[in-house]
Amino acid sequence: MAGRRALKAVLIDLSGTLHIEDTAVPGAQDALNRLRQASVAVKFVTNTTKESKRNLLERLQRLNFDLQEKEIFTSLSAARCLLEQKQLRPLLLVEDNALEDFTGIDTSEPNAVVVGLAPDQFNYQTLNRAFRMILDGASLIAIHKARYYKRKDGLALGPGPFVTGLEYATDCKATVVGKPEKTFFTQALSDLGCSPSEAVMIGDDARDDVGGAQNAGMLGILVRTGKYRDGDEKRIDPPPYLTCDTFPDAVEHILQNLL
Repeated sequence: MAGRRALKAVLIDLSGTLHIEDTAVPGAQDALNRLRQASVAVKFVTNTTKESKRNLLERLQRLNFDLQEKEIFTSLSAARCLLEQKQLRPLLLVEDNALEDFTGIDTSEPNAVVVGLAPDQFNYQTLNRAFRMILDGASLIAIHKARYYKRKDGLALGPGPFVTGLEYATDCKATVVGKPEKTFFTQALSDLGCSPSEAVMIGDDARDDVGGAQNAGMLGILVRTGKYRDGDEKRIDPPPYLTCDTFPDAVEHILQNLL
């Protein structure tokens, strides 16, 4: 903690940290309420691409989490910003539930391939179309490159293996917009009025949540829920600032030690 400034913001991952599908992590709602009573800003940052921000908000509110849409920053938001900045027309490999976050984006005669977590789109015909477009000069944009994520029935492949397959086949590198990219974290903090040295990130993904946040200059707290597997804290360098069992434990540490 030497040289760090007073904590002003807490960034919180969603899937695997606060909830797994339609089940909340035990005690997470009360812990969030306790955190809100402290003098820190709270923002929810997620690579979830299976559903729009509105659908995600509704899911969390059904689980009795106290949050507002403006507090959620998603990798879908970051992808839309990039498309608008570069005036690209995407082939969107995302689930139907996520399409509303791209409302108004021109998708005619696409000149970019955007890949999110889209199990229904990951078939040979669609991936081959994307492959041919990239060979013909289309940009490849990965909303994120997570290797896997946690579902109720166990771990499941993320978009990373499919993005990597397209990279390998076309001999090109994807532009990644979600976690663990430094720009994702700085964008998430931009409207909170604080620097990375004044923020901490809580998540279940050692590489994307904790490693990404720490590379951006934040503290990272890894929780042993969601996609966490034994020994994950040893797979990143530097290791997490803290590894604890659950989100409520992370909040307790923040309230007792960082404020």
